[in-house]
Amino acid sequence: MDAYAHITTRLAEELGVRPQQVKATVALLDDGATVPFISRYRKEVTGGLDDTQLRRLEERLRYLRELEERRESVLATIQEQGKLTETLEAQIRAAETKQRLEDLYLPYKKKRRTKAQIAREAGLEPLADALLADPTLDPENEAASYLRPAEGETPAIADAKAALDGAKQILMERFAEDAELVGRLRERLWDEGQLSARVIDGKQKEGAKFSDYFEHDERLSRVPSHRALAMFRGRNEGVLALNLKLPGEDDAPIHPMEVAIARHMDIHDQGRRADRWLAEVVRWTWRVKLYTHLETELMARLRERAEAEAISVFATNLKDLLLAAPAGAKPTLAIDPGLRTGCKVVVVDATGQFLDHDTIYPHAPQKRWNEALATLAGLVKKHAVELVAVGNGTASRETDKLAGELVQALSGEHRLSKIMVSEAGASVYSASEYAAREFPDLDVTLRGAVSIARRLQDPLAELVKIEPKSIGVGQYQHDVSQLQLSRSLEAVVEDCVNAVGVDLNTASAALLSRVSGLNPGLAENIVDRRNAEGPFSDRRALLKVSRLGPKTFEQCAGFLRIMNGTNPLDASAVHPEAYPVVERIAVRTERDMASLIGDSKTLKALDPEEFADERFGVPTIRDILVELDKPGRDPRPSFKVAEFREGVEEIKDLEPGMVLEGTVTNVTHFGAFVDIGVHQDGLVHISALADKFVDDPRSVVKAGDIVKVKVMSVDQERARIGLSMRLSDEPGEASPGGRQRPERQAKGSRKPRAGSGRGGKHEKEDDQPVGALGAALMQARKGKG
Repeated sequence: MDAYAHITTRLAEELGVRPQQVKATVALLDDGATVPFISRYRKEVTGGLDDTQLRRLEERLRYLRELEERRESVLATIQEQGKLTETLEAQIRAAETKQRLEDLYLPYKKKRRTKAQIAREAGLEPLADALLADPTLDPENEAASYLRPAEGETPAIADAKAALDGAKQILMERFAEDAELVGRLRERLWDEGQLSARVIDGKQKEGAKFSDYFEHDERLSRVPSHRALAMFRGRNEGVLALNLKLPGEDDAPIHPMEVAIARHMDIHDQGRRADRWLAEVVRWTWRVKLYTHLETELMARLRERAEAEAISVFATNLKDLLLAAPAGAKPTLAIDPGLRTGCKVVVVDATGQFLDHDTIYPHAPQKRWNEALATLAGLVKKHAVELVAVGNGTASRETDKLAGELVQALSGEHRLSKIMVSEAGASVYSASEYAAREFPDLDVTLRGAVSIARRLQDPLAELVKIEPKSIGVGQYQHDVSQLQLSRSLEAVVEDCVNAVGVDLNTASAALLSRVSGLNPGLAENIVDRRNAEGPFSDRRALLKVSRLGPKTFEQCAGFLRIMNGTNPLDASAVHPEAYPVVERIAVRTERDMASLIGDSKTLKALDPEEFADERFGVPTIRDILVELDKPGRDPRPSFKVAEFREGVEEIKDLEPGMVLEGTVTNVTHFGAFVDIGVHQDGLVHISALADKFVDDPRSVVKAGDIVKVKVMSVDQERARIGLSMRLSDEPGEASPGGRQRPERQAKGSRKPRAGSGRGGKHEKEDDQPVGALGAALMQARKGKG
């Protein structure tokens, strides 16, 4: 039996599905099946889990298996020490998080020789135990019997103070390693604590971009990811100091956490001789042992959560970009704008193959505008160009104007459209090894222009050649875990490629490598065989590709399309393993395969249950019928572009109140960035996205959407543009329309809410120093402060 069988039950509970579904899915994943394959072709096995559920299951499965491996390692280590009791083993086996497991392991973890360990070696543990168990004892008198000379590495205990200091270290370490106490304090600090950011003196000017956080306090558990990552970056750049505190702790006579520690350890002040000494132990446990430890852990938790949210936003934006509408297979002329070095021009055919190139100099200092127009017109006529793609980099608006004149000049002869295209990542592709292999004789600038043309024709096919992190649809991407980011983005690319499908006879090796079951090596082998023997005529021919066996064929075949092949089903998403089902349908309907495909009336009249059997259930039959109705359908939307306003080309051209059209380039938790054609995206804050309350900006817009916005504010110095999608808003309004709660209150205006734990009369009573215990703790503080 699987040693980790209980993981199945836990995953089922977390996902809200049956254990059998989880067990079957885990078996498929362990057998090498990919998420796209399982989601599309194994619905009967998984009970219909979709790709989102499968990705979540895959991620949690990895975490829980790592937890299980760590659990066994911890148990083995403690067992070797001879300290594993039944109670401790039960606690360790019940630990549901890595954090809880590490809390339990902490007392047994091999560590450097601590002051507490030295004190125990000196025989001071009985003194610590005695004073904790019986506070009526006089610490000085009890300590006097523990004096001793130095012996080996054990230092001398010269007086009562030294003995009591050693006993204090023992109790401090014991308290700080109490898993229940540490866990309780950690969660309380997370729930109630505030993240406090302050500018480091003298860094005000240098760190002006972090000015929003020069004096900023915010409930730790509620800090949104973008603000958390901004503050962490400010700290890393030496501009901000961050710390964690409980509300009101500076005004309280004693820190609430010291009270909590004392109560947990059953320490009470009843006027006994050892009470003040114990209060000092409590104080230093918090100040020396626990505060920094917990602050570090909770800052790490905040960063981990913020990174996860940022990665999620990045992944969503990447998916929207990859699944953006393709302009289609049309001859395309691309212009990579430039000033002094000119604009690089290339032409590609309808399949993206390079045809021609030139360089034009329409802008300063040469200003050869008419000559540039003539050159472009010549290329358009020579190659029957239908699309003009203009890169959105330096001089893009000026070049877009040139393209506009070209379209107008040729309007009587050619049906020509111009589109502004994002250059994000084009330079990365240009300098890549892949581009060098594809275009060994082309200059890197011309390779970039080719990429611009191709990403207009088919964004997905071209963008897969670029590392996802270089495409420019995320924020703080260098501040997050690069492993987690890469893993998430690679999953997005895989899902997108397989959702659309790939033409086996035209796809690049880069695109093929993203297909379920394939890798770069197999993709290159497919291309090599295609180049050597010509186009594939049917899917089964894939089995003749070097190193592509039956298992890989099973994973990839359904996502690869062959147009005009020997079997019409090869152009669809019907998997070869299900071809016999289609043959049964054709026999039942007395139709040949070619006429059956696309016959909506006949297909919609069929009952899927009539064709289900032990291998192919009703869900798969439904998918087959839908696919036969519209074979190889593209899930991407139809193509359209934003029209930028003439004369608005730079930030200085903007005026509050202008209504412009733009393209959404990035969506975050706090709003959406929109390209309005001035080389700097504007921000539509979440509060200005709609006339109703918006909790998630992605419920309103996504990357690639064409939207109308009103300019609300322009800050040329900081290159910031404020926009609103509520066209009734007027510039200068403090909070557009007042219909969305503000992201945060102005600094210094925070007031505690009822039950919020921020202090005042609603502060929890447990936080207050009570009676004699409070007095003792206060005295201990004064004694050391």
